[in-house]
Amino acid sequence: MKKTMSLFLSMTLLVIFAVACGTEDETSAVENDDTTVAENEDENSEEEESSEIVVEHELGETTVPKNPENVVVFDYGTLDTLRELDADIAAVPQGNIPDYLSEFEDGTFENAGTLFEPDFETIFDIQPELIIISGRSSDAYDELSDIAPTIYMGVDNTNYMESFEQNATILGEIFEKEDVVEDALVSIDESINELYETASTNDKNGLIILANDGSVSAYGPGSRFGILHDDFGVQPADENIEASTHGQNISFEYIVETNPDYLFVIDRDSAVSEGEESSSQAIVENDLVMNTTAYEEDNIIYLDPAYWYLAGGGLTSVSEMVREIQEGLK
Repeated sequence: MKKTMSLFLSMTLLVIFAVACGTEDETSAVENDDTTVAENEDENSEEEESSEIVVEHELGETTVPKNPENVVVFDYGTLDTLRELDADIAAVPQGNIPDYLSEFEDGTFENAGTLFEPDFETIFDIQPELIIISGRSSDAYDELSDIAPTIYMGVDNTNYMESFEQNATILGEIFEKEDVVEDALVSIDESINELYETASTNDKNGLIILANDGSVSAYGPGSRFGILHDDFGVQPADENIEASTHGQNISFEYIVETNPDYLFVIDRDSAVSEGEESSSQAIVENDLVMNTTAYEEDNIIYLDPAYWYLAGGGLTSVSEMVREIQEGLK
């Protein structure tokens, strides 16, 4: 009887031990499952967060998906940079596209309207994941934002290079091409340093003007084309030019009185009038201007308006702006 009772107690203890172990294993498994689920949720959350970028810009703060598709672009300088990043462009304003970006005139790209007046219906039908604007289309920001995430990528003329580099860096992050942007900016900085050394070590000054329909405007430091002085190192022929988007209206007598060593000319007419020959040279090099040092020393330099007027602030355009001034000073 004792043996039977002892055997019964042993078996009972064994069953209790097995049940306890099983319960502990099940509890451990549940805890492990809960940990795994939590880790997966964290990973999914991180992946979701890393698939977007929050862009702070002049007109607000916008959450943008990384590598967006069907991008609509209202700034030719930004279009220039996006081409270097192989971005998925769906639509651009088709009027006055710079020659060096003429591939975007192809029928595969939708006409987004004009730089000043977007075609909202066409843009809505495209269903873009990102819209990029600048100064010319800034009034349409709210309405465009109702269609898709919209960011402002204009260049700050009072701080040109810093804002240009910041814009390019943001675009590199959005399209995950940070290395491409970094390499391009390093190359541009090196060329600017070389140009600055050339320009700042001679005793020559310069004046940059915009020719438009027979009239001329001058630009000085801190203005739309002030990069010539602020970052490229060309000494201004006049320190007191009013900083304005449209420049300071001047006469040809003013050019003679200022008497710049170099006269840099941007022809707006040729930029906005497709198929028409430029007449700026005949207008600028008149009997009065022929009395200036710039004319006498053959230092009147006509800059490409595609880079300076239409598509400033792009990786290619800024590189070409540096090259043009460097060549002009030689």
